[in-house]
Amino acid sequence: MTTPDTLRIAVAQLNPVMGDIAGNLAKARAARAEAARHGAELVLFTELFISGYPPEDLVLRASFVEACEAAVADLVADTADGGPGVVMGTPLRRASGLHNSVVVADRGKVLAERYKLDLPNYGEFDEKRVFQPGPEIQGPVSFRGVRLGIPVCEDIWGELGLCETLAEAGAEILLVPNGSPYYRGKVDVRHQVVIRQVIESGLPILYANQLGGQDELVFDGASFAIQADKSLAFQMSQFEEAVAVSTWTRGADGWRCAAGPMSRIPETEEADYRACMLGLRDYVNKNGFRDVVLGLSGGIDSALCAALAVDALGEERLHAVMLPYRYTSKESLADAEACARALGCRYDVIPIAEPVEGFMAALGPLFQGTTSGITEENLQSRARGTLLMALSNKFGSMVVTTGNKSEMSVGYATLYGDMNGGFNPIKDLYKMQVYKLSAWRNTTVPPGALGPSGEVIPQSIIDKAPSAELRENQTDQDSLPPYPVLDDILECLVENEMSVDAIVARGHDAATVTRIEHLLYIAEYKRRQAAPGVKITRKNFGRDRRYPITNRYRDGA
Repeated sequence: MTTPDTLRIAVAQLNPVMGDIAGNLAKARAARAEAARHGAELVLFTELFISGYPPEDLVLRASFVEACEAAVADLVADTADGGPGVVMGTPLRRASGLHNSVVVADRGKVLAERYKLDLPNYGEFDEKRVFQPGPEIQGPVSFRGVRLGIPVCEDIWGELGLCETLAEAGAEILLVPNGSPYYRGKVDVRHQVVIRQVIESGLPILYANQLGGQDELVFDGASFAIQADKSLAFQMSQFEEAVAVSTWTRGADGWRCAAGPMSRIPETEEADYRACMLGLRDYVNKNGFRDVVLGLSGGIDSALCAALAVDALGEERLHAVMLPYRYTSKESLADAEACARALGCRYDVIPIAEPVEGFMAALGPLFQGTTSGITEENLQSRARGTLLMALSNKFGSMVVTTGNKSEMSVGYATLYGDMNGGFNPIKDLYKMQVYKLSAWRNTTVPPGALGPSGEVIPQSIIDKAPSAELRENQTDQDSLPPYPVLDDILECLVENEMSVDAIVARGHDAATVTRIEHLLYIAEYKRRQAAPGVKITRKNFGRDRRYPITNRYRDGA
């Protein structure tokens, strides 16, 4: 075969739906057709694209794996038309076990199968319990005269040395299909991982990443390539589906990307906001909900969630409900209405005095002689949660729950009350991050947003002291440290796993840190019952941070 001097590779940065094998195949076919129109010779899809990623225990169903393989076989047959070949991610069951695999196909035939070797088993990943690693390192695949190395995702993140081994075996370009979820700053992390492998292998690397929300995870795309000289060859957009064609040419020093897209990567606030927006949109749409309902309290958390819902779904798909009681201030009533009007969504007011007082009357004989306190306050929250769930049941709307990470950390939330809901777009945002994103959204409409421009979260909501308004003149700081202090302590405890002594050494009060550590631990049972929500930080509750509920350990105890 004549060795070519040019190869046009399309990256299919697409949004698959978990388990929708026929739908994912249709997406793959459409992407291949688009790539063909732009002269591509090969289409690189992302990790386990045909099934969706991560499939978790779904791949333990033999029928599911068989259906995935049948769909890939159909795509292989398509390549007999003389158009682009494909690198397709799929689960495959072979004599050596069940593998996270890629199939390389061209001109109606399977050229090779490659199996992921390094199965991640940390943070959000748990692949070792469902997949077996590839039985051995397999060499490059010859595609139309070009030797391609194809490590899969984690194969380039650890110390496996696979890229260097593939280079020694004659690979000329490395193509890496990935399912790499978003967290803040992840694009830079990926670039550094790939640059390290470029240095070790001496080869250019093309990194294709999945897009879209899958339960708590958001895959942000941002596919890219790094030249053999460690420079950025091309950069695809973040949070947007795309099929991009890159042109590669062979020179005296090997292969180099001569042409490809160069998209802007958003700054932190925009990236976090768009991750929350994409995660909410895909959770609602992929699970078949027509619209959403949320309690709009006049506070910052519910206002940001309302803005996210309108941006993700459109104003006609959000029903905002104010649920006032005697402690709800006039300012909160005015702020909630102003926020709903700015967003253009439906807005209703449902007073909760009657149901709350009904509960009080029913419990009166049993509560006689006791002091009114948090139990009575929680009845307000639970009445609100019950009414929102009734609207959900009656009209099929998913309840968006609105608690931030600071509250979820210390248990400042009511089970079966304000924690009610199907999904929480701000679950992994600390309180001060909620303020930053709210201020940012008031000045910017993110790409792909369906909401209006201008101030969508009234400044009065941002300026006022946060309060649950469950008693007279209540503020959050009655029972919690100021949020800048609380958030720093929590980031130390949760994200960085720092000891109490180390946190105190940063300048925090020892008694406060000890108390926050205690609240963090005893709220674990609440978090286990909380709705899923978008992962934004390196260590979200649930997938990344898995602490026991029953736990007496305390630092220094």
